[in-house]
Amino acid sequence: MVKKNGKVLGVLGGMGPAAAAEFLRLLAVYAPAETDQEHPTVIMLGDTDLPDRSAAMLGKGADPGPQMRDDFEKLITWGADVLCAPCNSAHYFIEQFAAELTAPLINITDVTLAEAAKLSPKGAWLLGTQGTLRSGLYQKKAAERGFALYDPLPLAGEWAEESLRYIKSGNFTLAGERLRQAAELLWRENDVPLVLACTELPLAYGAAQLPDQRAVSSLAALARACLRELYTCEKRACGLFFLFEMRHDDDRSHIIYNE
Repeated sequence: MVKKNGKVLGVLGGMGPAAAAEFLRLLAVYAPAETDQEHPTVIMLGDTDLPDRSAAMLGKGADPGPQMRDDFEKLITWGADVLCAPCNSAHYFIEQFAAELTAPLINITDVTLAEAAKLSPKGAWLLGTQGTLRSGLYQKKAAERGFALYDPLPLAGEWAEESLRYIKSGNFTLAGERLRQAAELLWRENDVPLVLACTELPLAYGAAQLPDQRAVSSLAALARACLRELYTCEKRACGLFFLFEMRHDDDRSHIIYNE
């Protein structure tokens, strides 16, 4: 039997708001819960005043790191035992101070790459903001794992960026159209899955109605990783933890708890 372990999840949201809202929805969908009380306790701070992460990474904006650190400290003060941030580019700054926080932080890049390697051992395309792509945030870790991660073709990268802008403005239809164009261009070049290394890209991917098996959602990977920290298995044979695997039934990813 899987049961929540009493830990409180602290979520730093607002980067962007639609992605944070979708992250909370995924926590509810994936949680092994049948009643309100069986769902995890979550505290979210939606700080939409944080400076633009991608602009800062490209040297064109203010450093959001100090404000992020203050926000995480607030979440800890409010009772968070485990931390996360559903934003990939934010981790460029978070990794500079994460070890100094008094609560553990689940790193979105680590858990996304782990799922990507499991889904497609032969590699995957990388899609994200220009800041994330140019920073090498994913590429360096993929190389350490021996995992092939391919930068997008220039035109596909531009379409993905355009898709992100449409998500931020609430135009999901155009966001889906642009991401579909990017995906089909990349798949014609190399038929491997996409790593959606921006938490707004899964929203566009869903709007495009593209197959789940052809992409790894960083947003879903983070939600699954957080749930593994918030639940334990009561049976002694489980060793107080559980494994998961991704399954794509009815175009949805599910967590499977192995007891």
